[in-house]
Amino acid sequence: MTEPIDEHFRNAVPHLAVRNSTGIRSTGVSGEDLVGLFDSQAGSRHLDFKARELGKRGEGFYSIGSSGHESNAAVAAALRVSDPALLHYRSGAFYLERARSVAGSTPLRDVLLGVVASADEPISAGRHKVFGHGDLSVIPQTSTIASHLPRSVGLAFALERGARLGVPAEWPADSVVVCSFGDASANHSTAVGAINSALHCGFQGLPLPLLLVCEDNGIGISVRTPSGWIASTYGNRPGLRYFTADGADPVECLRVSREAAEWVREHRAPTFLHLRTVRLMGHAGSDVESSYRSRTEITADHDRDPLLATAEALISQGVLTPDEVMARYEAKRAEVAEIAQDALTRRKLGSAAEVMGALHRHSPEAIADRAAEVPAGRGENFRTAPEDEGPLTLAQAINRSLAEELGRDEKVVVFGEDVARKGGVYGVTRGLRKTFGGSRVFDTLLDEQSILGTALGAGLAGMVPIPEIQYLAYFHNAADQLRGEASTLSFFSDGRYTNPMVVRIAGYGYQKGFGGHFHNDDSVAALRDLPGVVVASPSRPDDAASMLRTCVAAAREDGRVCAFLEPIALYHTRDLHESGDDGWLARYPAPGEHHVPLGRARVHGDGGDLTLVSFANGVPMSLRVAERLSHRGVRARVLDLRWLAPLPLDDLLEAAEATGKVLVVDETRRSGGVSESVVTALVDAGFTGRIGRVASEDSFIPLGAAAYHVLLDEHTVETAALKLVG
Repeated sequence: MTEPIDEHFRNAVPHLAVRNSTGIRSTGVSGEDLVGLFDSQAGSRHLDFKARELGKRGEGFYSIGSSGHESNAAVAAALRVSDPALLHYRSGAFYLERARSVAGSTPLRDVLLGVVASADEPISAGRHKVFGHGDLSVIPQTSTIASHLPRSVGLAFALERGARLGVPAEWPADSVVVCSFGDASANHSTAVGAINSALHCGFQGLPLPLLLVCEDNGIGISVRTPSGWIASTYGNRPGLRYFTADGADPVECLRVSREAAEWVREHRAPTFLHLRTVRLMGHAGSDVESSYRSRTEITADHDRDPLLATAEALISQGVLTPDEVMARYEAKRAEVAEIAQDALTRRKLGSAAEVMGALHRHSPEAIADRAAEVPAGRGENFRTAPEDEGPLTLAQAINRSLAEELGRDEKVVVFGEDVARKGGVYGVTRGLRKTFGGSRVFDTLLDEQSILGTALGAGLAGMVPIPEIQYLAYFHNAADQLRGEASTLSFFSDGRYTNPMVVRIAGYGYQKGFGGHFHNDDSVAALRDLPGVVVASPSRPDDAASMLRTCVAAAREDGRVCAFLEPIALYHTRDLHESGDDGWLARYPAPGEHHVPLGRARVHGDGGDLTLVSFANGVPMSLRVAERLSHRGVRARVLDLRWLAPLPLDDLLEAAEATGKVLVVDETRRSGGVSESVVTALVDAGFTGRIGRVASEDSFIPLGAAAYHVLLDEHTVETAALKLVG
């Protein structure tokens, strides 16, 4: 079935005529420019037609098209192939135009292989239909509700910061980062926050070469954007240079896009390009546009078709005749049809292992070797070697380990709220800025999305970012930056791009004096649910130092995303059993002295009656309970999980089998907490012994003494242990 916009184009072109053969000479736009633009736009249009057709036949799996947005080809023409691009999902013409200048590119095949979910698709290997290609500097994005904007801001920031630090990046130092999005997405808090972050940098005089391209078609699925809203909101923002062009005028689009690209490249400042576009053929193949738009309104948009506008410019300027335009248009249809037939014969992903291959990269030997390296010039960063300081607290051990990593690798950067001058709310980063300078240890604005977006961009730019989220409760404000962006990038790029980072998050309960929900939070389910993301949860100071080394090495060697959960209540804890025993201090492990591999637990004691399985605050609690149980004739061992993802399954099962009885001591909530996965893992492994669990209540944590009504306590642990052993 012929699409109405296809029929409209074929009926309109024969009636176009030459009007002014000299009209474009003064614009700097040549006839050759327009021909190239038309070819890219026509290719994108026919890809949309074919995607719809394949979808109706059950052979295609993605039909959100680019029709009406083909004016974005002008933006591609205005930029260099080496300018990193993070694109909107209606960027087919941009992708084709960029590929047109790279010999050997096969963009039509690339897109069609994605539509049919073929494993031969060159960026995601058929996992998702995305615009992306390493040779084209197009970084694959799903671009849902502008989730890629914080990353684009971070990448523009990191390219400049990395060049200053001498960190080699994949792209030239004078690159421009281009990020495109829709008018509806511009209203999302993610977009608003990202643009605010860009302006915040510019206000401080920090270079930020970012070209924001808002493709404004006036509607988000069925919800209209008020007329003039984008121009009113972004047309007069201090610090944001604004350009606008009509997508139905290809000459203007090319001219304005070049001006915008040249301006941001020269001034290294955020720039907003407002492309006034039109959406043709609805939101997606499944969208019944007539249910919310009148037929008159839909057909009126046909006259603003950017492909027809380019055809008209070619014909009116005498560059091509109507017959020549139609010949190129139909030739592109035939080319797409031929490639589609071939794409349907290509192989699909064949197993779960193949689907997940890019998610779980793990090089244990390389990680161990890197963690064991003694940083060059180590003595210059420490007055006294940390291992010679004597026993340290958890906070001190993390501090020394951060200093170790900053000294080990010039690519490591540490940043977040209050981490630099103040040294962190709890002093964990104290002294790092003084030692390593403000370019590598710096404060950010108070916005978790922007903090993680900076990390996303820094990782792409060749750095190893260690951002801090001040409290676990604050992470949830920005969880999608890990879920939708960081954790998926290797999946959508088949490992071509990764997001190496170690996100430090202070969390859990039991903090005295400064409590309440936002500073005591035990909700970790959102982190544990992310495929491929490492979740570290140290308890002891020596483990924390070694595990941080492991996480940084995993980020560096395998591009892993690591969340490093630090129990606030243990930061400055010194004692274990009684006041003054210093039982929770530990000597700092020198490099190579104490390596903690990913997914390996630690066992305390060798009791044969009961295994207490715990992590974070639960470990010292369990050790105290085990001590009291010993006076009642019950010999217990304590297994510190250390890693919540991947869970240390082998160590868990071994410790469980050693006693035949397991009590999971879980300080997180009963529903959605860690103990659910531990118990399930034991059952799945065929453990036949007795299993019990204790956890905190399904509640937020209130202020003061009321917190202990809902948090797990030692009395509950001891009572459950005695019941389990009979």
